[in-house]
Amino acid sequence: MANTVRVKELTLEAFAPYGTFGTMLNPKTTKIGAEPIEFYRDMVPLELGGASTASFSVCRVMPRPAVVDVTEYHSFCGEIEMPLDGDVLIHVGPATPPDVVPLDDFEVFRVPKGTCVCIRPGVWHHAPFALTDDPVNVLIVLPERAYANDCTVYDIPEEDQINIEL
Repeated sequence: MANTVRVKELTLEAFAPYGTFGTMLNPKTTKIGAEPIEFYRDMVPLELGGASTASFSVCRVMPRPAVVDVTEYHSFCGEIEMPLDGDVLIHVGPATPPDVVPLDDFEVFRVPKGTCVCIRPGVWHHAPFALTDDPVNVLIVLPERAYANDCTVYDIPEEDQINIEL
């Protein structure tokens, strides 16, 4: 493999070039109300492009080798990924012109369960990697049918695939 990337802890500063995130299970942000009802508002914005309908899906990721062998981006919308029942790793790469895949600039972040990550339009990414021997269910939020009409996928040649170092 041509490249090895070490996993980084998810921080707002480190992830800023790719998007933002919020910890949904134990939020530490401004709230409306007090116990027994607290509302933590507008924690993670999602750019829907021109779409008016957000679609909520689940991507179940099974344990697999920690090798980035495929990547994708959406030109006109962002994407939410939130692991529901386990920690995951996600890879991201900066937005580029369509004919440029910035493999040397990819980074990998550990995303704790219950953390809502918003990936900006154009940022390279793909399905997360489970960190346990069990499958992890990941909530995916995209404009309806974005996977069919705004998704450019790139299969990485074997010699350029990226090994993730834990």
